[in-house]
Amino acid sequence: MKPRRLYAPSSRATTKSPAAKTPSATTQIRTLMTLEPATAVADFQPSEAVQRIQRTSLRVQQPQSKGDLVSLAMGEPDFDTPAQVRAAAARALEDGFTHYSPLLGELVLREELAARIGQLLGGVASAGDVLITQGGTAGLSAAILGIVNPGDKVVIPDPTYSLYADLVSMAGGITVPVPLADDLHWDLEALATALEGARMFVFCNPSNPTGIVHSRRELEALADMLTGTDTLILSDEAYSDLVYTPEPFTSALEIEALAGRTIYCQTFSKSYAMTGWRVGYLWGPSDVIASAARIHNTFNGSMNQAVQYAALTALKTCGPDIERMHASYALRRELMANGLRQIPGLTVSSPEGAFYLFPKYDAELPAAAMVAHLRNHGVAVRPGSEFGRNGEFHLRLSYAASSEAITAGVERLAAGLAELR
Repeated sequence: MKPRRLYAPSSRATTKSPAAKTPSATTQIRTLMTLEPATAVADFQPSEAVQRIQRTSLRVQQPQSKGDLVSLAMGEPDFDTPAQVRAAAARALEDGFTHYSPLLGELVLREELAARIGQLLGGVASAGDVLITQGGTAGLSAAILGIVNPGDKVVIPDPTYSLYADLVSMAGGITVPVPLADDLHWDLEALATALEGARMFVFCNPSNPTGIVHSRRELEALADMLTGTDTLILSDEAYSDLVYTPEPFTSALEIEALAGRTIYCQTFSKSYAMTGWRVGYLWGPSDVIASAARIHNTFNGSMNQAVQYAALTALKTCGPDIERMHASYALRRELMANGLRQIPGLTVSSPEGAFYLFPKYDAELPAAAMVAHLRNHGVAVRPGSEFGRNGEFHLRLSYAASSEAITAGVERLAAGLAELR
């Protein structure tokens, strides 16, 4: 028996000229995609939160690198994530860790982190006060949006990581930038004045973009300023494993007078070369973490299960990998710093931590224009003005790049600056 024909071509079908053909479905879709926006949303205005960010944000989006451009702009390790961490993620997926995680994060990971935080505190930290976040960015967002009300005063160093001010603007708070001292450490007198009546002080240590490490003395001075106040501090310590000073790094949690008012923000991105995995965490006073968790759960939901088990493996096994990467960064740091010091008109700060240098140049050209000029000479860097008004006439360079890229990039930067002299 012949199969039943579901349709049959018309016996009267005629051949049409190419001009008379019915447009294909693909052609029709392309036509629809090129139509003018619907008039119903022609007067669309973004939310006031978005407009506040747009009015005040200093963040810039650089064009993609192409051709022969050498990039010293990226704040990202150029190392691959250690093999055992990648294997742990694959194993977790095979073992069925593909479901919703608890909203605070996997208990086994939070317990391991709480033990480490307890060592910094010199006491006990509860796993219930650890919140696993979608990278350090989501941790910062959850903390600031969970604490800051419209009109609240939030103090930040200037220059500093530009996300802080954007998040304060989103919350409706008032950002109070405090210029750094000439050595790029805190100006303690100016900071003390600015902190009066502040809801929060946000800083990173080691610092992005300056590469400065704030010392125990500075943190103890901060504690003295805040005694008797309700001001909270948000300490972003993403680069704490990347320190090159003779004295060991001091966390805000190690200062007894600060620990009770500190929200500690960390990420696996920098120490473990896990930027693309998007896993970080917060710890702090119980009521503050509960507030931040409400924001994170609303915005982000729970974290990826398999990634959390990979992060647990990183904590337990990656000590030698951190040491290996640290040693490589130390060599690259010297290579870049020594190269920059040979360039006339460039003042190079002390590279104490993270993987950044923040040199000041003497040309009368704004930082954004200088970056564009240097791109024309084949090297990408970031403008200091992206990190605060007082970052103007500075450049941020990253030595999380190969030695070859650093050498070539510094040579091209030197040629670009020489053209302006």
